[in-house]
Amino acid sequence: MIESLLILVPMLAAAAAAVWPDNRTRQWFLPAAGLAHAVLAVGLLVHPPAAPMHAWIGFDPLARAMLPAVSLLFLGCAAYGVPYLRLRAERSNRMFVAGFLAALGLMSAAHMARHLGVLWIATEALTLASVPLLHFNNTPRAFEATWKYLLVGGTGIALSLLGSFCLGYASLHGGGAGDLTFAALMGQGGGLSRPWVLIAWVLLLVGYGTKMGLAPMHTWKPDAYGEAPGIVGAMLAGGVTTVAFTAVLRVRAVVDAAGAGVVANRTLLAIGLFSTLVAALFLLSTRDFKRMLAYSSVEHMGILSLGTALGGAGMWAAFFHVWNNSMTKGALFLSAGNIRRAAGARTIDDVGGMSVITPRSAALFVAGLFAVTACPPFGPFFSELLIVKTAFGTGHGGAAGLFLVCLLLAFFGLTRVVFAIVHGRPRHAARAGGRRFKETVDVLVPPLAMLIFALWLGVATPDVLREAWSAAVRQLCATP
Repeated sequence: MIESLLILVPMLAAAAAAVWPDNRTRQWFLPAAGLAHAVLAVGLLVHPPAAPMHAWIGFDPLARAMLPAVSLLFLGCAAYGVPYLRLRAERSNRMFVAGFLAALGLMSAAHMARHLGVLWIATEALTLASVPLLHFNNTPRAFEATWKYLLVGGTGIALSLLGSFCLGYASLHGGGAGDLTFAALMGQGGGLSRPWVLIAWVLLLVGYGTKMGLAPMHTWKPDAYGEAPGIVGAMLAGGVTTVAFTAVLRVRAVVDAAGAGVVANRTLLAIGLFSTLVAALFLLSTRDFKRMLAYSSVEHMGILSLGTALGGAGMWAAFFHVWNNSMTKGALFLSAGNIRRAAGARTIDDVGGMSVITPRSAALFVAGLFAVTACPPFGPFFSELLIVKTAFGTGHGGAAGLFLVCLLLAFFGLTRVVFAIVHGRPRHAARAGGRRFKETVDVLVPPLAMLIFALWLGVATPDVLREAWSAAVRQLCATP
């Protein structure tokens, strides 16, 4: 089956990169495998298979709605990775390239997992594959961030495993066979033991919500995003978190089929609003522009949870927002990586005047700011507007009002940091760093392409994407 290549191609490329002897050419495995994967993913988006290849794994409507966005994000990051690793020639890139490619294969497996156990294994393996990426800078702070990522993420994964056991027992207790495929669990529906379903939902939401970075389980994000290279932060924010969101969607569909959809939606609504509020408050106080991006990611995970809580129309808007978030976060992290490398620092106390030092990267960073804060005509404006409209239309006016207030506070926090580092006079560190870093075409085109894609999503959303998102909603919504 052709969809199996979405897993096999990056995994084989990772194995080849691990044994490739030349440190100077190994990074070319990234765009080669990324391009092949993107062609496959977009091809399957346009011409989906008639049925998933296996009961446990396959390119079903949910994978079709989500995985191509991750694939395109990876392609942009892979293109950026070639000049980035050339600049980091003092370090061996063997583990980095192999780990980055393995992460793509595991993200593909997790998105295509149609069995609760396969989903858990892929997510756990993805956590482990991310470790050498987070620790690539080999600094004490990077080491600390990596351990925090492992400890907090490992706790979340452990809770997910316990929740998986509870969901299996809910099937056995209700007279089922304990089949952990999502199709079988949804088919059993009301026959699932309701108390055990609710226990499983809490554990799985907390577990996979930790991987998403929903508040208050978000504590690993500021350190991990702050210490990881920009290319890694982009994949964490737009790829790894999307895997966790897919897991939450699949489990929510089972809970909905079991007749507890109202409970699931209320918890998603509460945790989504809480995440946007927490992120907005931290954005008002942070002085580190890479940690700023971490809190922005917490905010956008809250937006996805809020959209999902509103039913079919809100879930459709959440799928739209996944694509927008992937593209805008990718552009922001890559342009922030350019600024960080040129400035030699990352706080507004030490960085300023980057419009002079790195004018093109600064322009991309500002454009990314307007995109991620939902300024028209970028895609996030339309996905967030649809979520607000759906909230009012479903009688959640209070939630919509609080959501809008959080968006306003987040806008103030983001603009405060971005304009502080872009305008003004260059600091001493930035002036010194500017002589070491040159804004070449190969470090500017990937974030620019992502911004253009986000703009295109806003002004001319392709019909094939609309149809894919609608098909995913029909798959997941057992009740209107």
